[in-house]
Amino acid sequence: MDIQIIRCAPDRLKAKPADESKLGFGKIFTDHMFTVHYTEGRGWHDPVIGPYGPITLDPTAMSLHYGQEIFEGLKAYRGKDGSIYLFRPMENIKRMNASAERLCMATIDPELFMDAMKKLVLLERDWIPRGEGTSLYIRPTMIATESALGVHPSSQYLFFIIVGPVGAYYPEGFSPTKIYVCEDYVRAVRGGVGNCKNAGNYAASLYASQKAKAMGYTQVLWLDAIERQYVEEVGTSNAFFLFGDELFTPPLSGSILPGITRDSVIQLARSWGVKVTERAPSMTEIISGIADGKLKEAFASGTAAIVSPIGQIYYQGKEHVINGGKTGTLTERLYNEILQIQYGDKPDPFGWRMKISD
Repeated sequence: MDIQIIRCAPDRLKAKPADESKLGFGKIFTDHMFTVHYTEGRGWHDPVIGPYGPITLDPTAMSLHYGQEIFEGLKAYRGKDGSIYLFRPMENIKRMNASAERLCMATIDPELFMDAMKKLVLLERDWIPRGEGTSLYIRPTMIATESALGVHPSSQYLFFIIVGPVGAYYPEGFSPTKIYVCEDYVRAVRGGVGNCKNAGNYAASLYASQKAKAMGYTQVLWLDAIERQYVEEVGTSNAFFLFGDELFTPPLSGSILPGITRDSVIQLARSWGVKVTERAPSMTEIISGIADGKLKEAFASGTAAIVSPIGQIYYQGKEHVINGGKTGTLTERLYNEILQIQYGDKPDPFGWRMKISD
């Protein structure tokens, strides 16, 4: 399927950021976007890269009423020699189609998905920042657009991709974060859609997240929905805990997102000889591990921040400091290794990096 490219008029081009140290995250978007439509019986049609702009929806568009909305998040990186890279993009494509299947939405052809991403990123290549730790964030999204009321899978969808330059996800940068353990609310349950990048999962997290931020904490540590004791995720990221020489992370049991960075951390750590166990630690284990020094490090992993150290957690009315509030050795090594692979600064023995332009 050929993608039509309609360039933005010169007088409508946006001014590019002058100071890359002030990019923030998710605040700036480029001049163009990709769109393609799906109609039942016809399939995907009319793929276009055109000027960035508003989307028009009927008030009864089914995404607005029944939550058929999924998305992904990945980045394009500019190497020191000017080369442009993507990091494991096929995994994002596979995960988005898995989310689509779970929510009874149309899956998208991987070749079209990849072609659209590459063409859009290369069209907007001048927007890719050059500063250390900066990148071009890529947000593919799919929404149900059929105009109808009554609960059923939509017969029409819009898939679009927008991109924008970003800096550090957290204001702390790579400094250790403060985490609030949520006991009153849950993000997802097994058998639900917690393993999909579905908009509803994020809406469900907002109330507890606001409470945590009001108390001075960066993110929420989510616990299992049944016993409220076993760790699941940190905010929108996967969680890792180093007890002694063994790294623990919750298993993919249906209520947490199968993170691509999570998988990268596991593969990388195992290649270094670190024992990685997919088991969810309990809060009893974590608090005990902090007290007796067995819990050496804790961190979160995700596309936005890569690896984010956890310096302290708030649980049952008390603050508990991990590793003296400092970034652990393994945490820092994982962060630097993945970052250097992404930017083309180190060899990529796993085949994760995809060069799309010299």
